[in-house]
Amino acid sequence: MEGINEFLDAVNTRVWGSVLVYLLLGAGLYFTVRTRAIQVRYFWQGIREMLGGMRHRKPGDISPFQAFSTGMASRVGVGNIAGVAIAISLGGPGAVFWMWVTALVGMASSVVECTLAQVYKERQPDGTYRGGPAYYIRRGMGNRPLALAFALSLLLAFGFAFNAIQSNTIASVLENSYGWKPWVVGGVLVAISAPILGGGVRQVGRVAEYMVPVMAGFYLLLTLYVMAIRWTEIPGVLGLIVKSAFGFGPAAAGFAGYTLAQGLTMGVRRSLFSNEAGMGSAPNAAAMAETDHPATQGFLQMFGVFVDTIVVCSCTAFLILLSGVFVPGQEVEGIRLTQNALLAEVGPWSRHFLALAIFFFAYSSIIGNYAYAEGNVTFLHSGRLVVWIFRLLVLGMVYLGAIAKVELVWQLGDLSQALMVAINLVAILSLSGTAVAVLKDFESQRRSGIPTPGFRWHQVPHIPGQPSREVWEE
Repeated sequence: MEGINEFLDAVNTRVWGSVLVYLLLGAGLYFTVRTRAIQVRYFWQGIREMLGGMRHRKPGDISPFQAFSTGMASRVGVGNIAGVAIAISLGGPGAVFWMWVTALVGMASSVVECTLAQVYKERQPDGTYRGGPAYYIRRGMGNRPLALAFALSLLLAFGFAFNAIQSNTIASVLENSYGWKPWVVGGVLVAISAPILGGGVRQVGRVAEYMVPVMAGFYLLLTLYVMAIRWTEIPGVLGLIVKSAFGFGPAAAGFAGYTLAQGLTMGVRRSLFSNEAGMGSAPNAAAMAETDHPATQGFLQMFGVFVDTIVVCSCTAFLILLSGVFVPGQEVEGIRLTQNALLAEVGPWSRHFLALAIFFFAYSSIIGNYAYAEGNVTFLHSGRLVVWIFRLLVLGMVYLGAIAKVELVWQLGDLSQALMVAINLVAILSLSGTAVAVLKDFESQRRSGIPTPGFRWHQVPHIPGQPSREVWEE
């Protein structure tokens, strides 16, 4: 087993260390050019969709904001706290600059994949919608085997492995901070997760729309407090980040041990792992929303990439670099570096705050991951018994992750996510003409003075396959 684990670790390191990271970045650049920088031109549209997305179009539907919050529940996690610290520790301050660049480019990929998820979504017997790469691969590309491969890969990664990782993180933090036994933490996690998972994606959406803004808001307020009391040092930190990204200037001299390649690689990896742009995960949440036009949810999820990386991850980065606890060349565990920064700036009570923040960030990822996975379970089999068996298996993995170190499962999760990403990239590049045509349709209607564009798929060119008539021809 140890040999298998080492082999999988070597494969994952090679795949995620270079191949897929740069394929994702390249896809983002391609979509940025092809959509004429849609993430810049329609940035404010994303904000408007978020502010107006809280209303429900009809009783029982999942609002655009609930779908957005479900995606953010999975995106905003421990990576925003510990992952950023790891990027700075291994890649230097310049890694933060490349995180920003990757997020801005990845916003275009997010628009494309989430728009496609809306175009090809399907209505379920309970009145909700499901969609995502498995659905647009089957309906748009007509490739059922590839769709099945994607669905199975996502189930293994987000349904089981990553939920075990999140519960293991919670259990480790609470044991180290307060001496709580992992089996107790695991039992509590199952008890508080079961009612939410049992309510399906509707219940996940209801919880996420309140939990995500509150948990992110408190964390941002604390980091903004640190930035406010050290506001005079912010220009210097900004200069350090930019100069270190390219290894220029005397300000970067203390970070000479970090190369451009290190900063670039770590920045790109942490950004993509955090905001999931182009990975094929967020479209599963985007498809759940009741919308008038597919593009609107694409803009909303695009704004989610911005919030995750440019806002939340940046706050962690500034907290670390302003506090002075980062020492170049000194390897410190990611979460420890963030903890040291909070201790230096706000005092010992921050230990309790950080434990609470990690709990909510990791717990929100559990329910967000589940929402991604349920859509792919119904893709494979829509029977209620199958869905309930899956929910029990997820709860089992949450408990197992809390009490045991299942490293092999985690390695398989990373490998299955790599397969998922590769399949999604093939799909969104193949269907890029469809996404561009739908975006142009939205822009054309807005230029014509229509305040709320609607979608008539048979009037839009370059729509291969057949979107659901039940969804779009009501």
